[in-house]
Amino acid sequence: MTETPGSVAPTARGDPGHVRRFTATERVLHWIHAAAFGVMLASGVTLYLPALAGVVGSREAVTSVHLFAVGGWIGALLGVCALGNRHALRKTLSELEWFDADDGRWLRRRSASQGRFNAGQKLHAIVQTAFAVLFFVSGTLLLLGEHDTALRLPGTIVLHDGLTVAATVLVAGHIYMALARRTTRPALRGMIFGTIDAAWARTHHSKWTPSRDEELARRGPLDRRMSALLLVLAIGVLVATVILVPATGDGRRAAGRGSSGEGEAAALTGPRGS
Repeated sequence: MTETPGSVAPTARGDPGHVRRFTATERVLHWIHAAAFGVMLASGVTLYLPALAGVVGSREAVTSVHLFAVGGWIGALLGVCALGNRHALRKTLSELEWFDADDGRWLRRRSASQGRFNAGQKLHAIVQTAFAVLFFVSGTLLLLGEHDTALRLPGTIVLHDGLTVAATVLVAGHIYMALARRTTRPALRGMIFGTIDAAWARTHHSKWTPSRDEELARRGPLDRRMSALLLVLAIGVLVATVILVPATGDGRRAAGRGSSGEGEAAALTGPRGS
């Protein structure tokens, strides 16, 4: 098969009508981030609206779900980066960081050839990464501020809430592009199965040459097994958090009521003993 510069060549094995776009490690990293964001958003909104906290359980239990989701998210991301296909992750990072003249034209809504990631996807990834850092810093300050008033910095709550609104808008747009918009919907297949339609890739990512990435994409079954294991573990942590933490909160409340009852009993019997 003759391949011209910038053309998209079908994968050498598998369905010849599709080309490999993402490795298993990249896909697992994406879905871990997506699942954790969903849990953190739901628990965060519940904390923001006290009426919801009363419906789903105690505020303490919802706070625990929120914090466990953060811990599971960070642990899973570190696990994938340590045990997954680091070569693929470094390559993706370098592509997302690089903007050229075609990207500038694309952002100005002019016709321009794009690589594996278009300029909008690069910008979205960079902004979401910055948001993640700010979420972690502001959330840590809010948590520490509950125990030390000196760390209750002005504007921290406003920053955290503002990030939540902005990130939700970005994610909503991302979901719309992946599910509802006909011209960009084929890209979703790449994040689920790793491959996309070759004809669609030639139209929307004409500067990308998948044949150069085939060796990288096929790193053998170890990468796929390890990534699948990490994904299962991450989902398990999130599910266990949602199921077990509310029960733990109920247990703490019961213990607190018991201690309070004992204290009241001691206060009542104390004067009589004297």
